[in-house]
Amino acid sequence: MDYVIREMDIVSAREIILWKYEKPYSLYNLNGSDEDIKELLHGSYYSAYNKSKELAGYFCFGESAQVPIGKTLNSYDDKSFIDIGLGLQPELCGKGYGVDFTTCGLRCAKNMFSARKFRLTVAKFNQRAIKVYEKIGFRRSNISFSKDSETSKIEFIIMTLEDWADFG
Repeated sequence: MDYVIREMDIVSAREIILWKYEKPYSLYNLNGSDEDIKELLHGSYYSAYNKSKELAGYFCFGESAQVPIGKTLNSYDDKSFIDIGLGLQPELCGKGYGVDFTTCGLRCAKNMFSARKFRLTVAKFNQRAIKVYEKIGFRRSNISFSKDSETSKIEFIIMTLEDWADFG
């Protein structure tokens, strides 16, 4: 499926902050606050629309795609990578759109930033996403870290994709 990528606007941001993922993916839920809107509109987030012009998801690049605790632990020191973050609309998750959607984001980053090396951070429990990323060619790095949540400790792993030029 092809997607049209546009800089995030207020209409898309307001829709995204209301998305609710089922447990255990609820970690990715935003809280619907003005701070969430502000984050989505600060310039590094992009909306992705499907052929029917419906909001299918979003991408973010650079520092916005990094987990804050990972930054404090220097997990993102290698500046040769472009970080990518993404979110697929909850109703579309688990339905086979992951590879096409993620590939679209990689193409976008390649075109916008002339990127050839990509990095993403994913919760270790999110095996569904990890399988998608591995199909595309991402490999697990030796960098991981954890974050304490209100109810548990969440482990994150960093995955990398180098020299993606052959696929774009």
